[in-house]
Amino acid sequence: MIDPGYNLGTGLLTSDTTIQPCPSCGTQYTAKDIAAALKTCPACGHHYRMEPAERIQYLPDEDSFVECFASLRSLNPIELAGYEEKLDEAEAKAQMKDAVITGACTIEGRPLILGLMSFNFMGGSMGSVVGEKVTRALLKGAEERLPVVLYTTSGGARMQEGIFSLLQMAKTSSAVAELDKAGVPFFVVLCDPTTGGVTASFAMLADITLAEPGALIGFAGPRVIEGTIRQSLPEGFQRAEFQLEKGFVDLIVKRQEQRHIIAQLIELHKAPSKVLGGQA
Repeated sequence: MIDPGYNLGTGLLTSDTTIQPCPSCGTQYTAKDIAAALKTCPACGHHYRMEPAERIQYLPDEDSFVECFASLRSLNPIELAGYEEKLDEAEAKAQMKDAVITGACTIEGRPLILGLMSFNFMGGSMGSVVGEKVTRALLKGAEERLPVVLYTTSGGARMQEGIFSLLQMAKTSSAVAELDKAGVPFFVVLCDPTTGGVTASFAMLADITLAEPGALIGFAGPRVIEGTIRQSLPEGFQRAEFQLEKGFVDLIVKRQEQRHIIAQLIELHKAPSKVLGGQA
């Protein structure tokens, strides 16, 4: 079970019959139709952004998700004026205590540690709590020898926490190294958008890197890059399909297929069982 403060109904179980056009193909559907398709366009497959509470409805086996490290809350390490108020606003908007939720669950019967980021909470920015929860999830996977799956969506480091935010890049990367040393698989699903310090740390250190269709994946934004190199960028630059072509992503997986693909990856990366007598 997850913290009762999370709104599990947001977006997926909607009965909203408001007509809205797909931002990709323009086809009109009701919000209810889009929700029934796991927040994708039934015509072109455009993937709308999705929050952790919504993903918990379709990813883990029913009632298998048990939240970990739920008590962690962000403080104000550099005493920035107004930061506490921004945290309160973000918590009310995202219905989360910070920009990531972590827990243990099963997917098609396979146990794992699952982490899900929220772009609604201050742009999915990585502050001390996000870094700590991701680190603890990775170390829990190493200790319990459970594969770790992280869904990322972020604008990068949380500038309101200054250097403490940047330190999370090294901390989370170190935890990934510990997971690797333990021989436990680590999978990341890059969602729209995954940028900045999250891309520059744990999001690009997985054994297998998946992405949702059309996800924006990069470090700096296209306008910043164009202004720096003074050149026009290729069509679709930094989108998941471009990153797959260039080798930064291993596989693009539609939302409807993610449960099965993740279960397959976990199965394929299981440690070989010992055979009596040492013979296969």
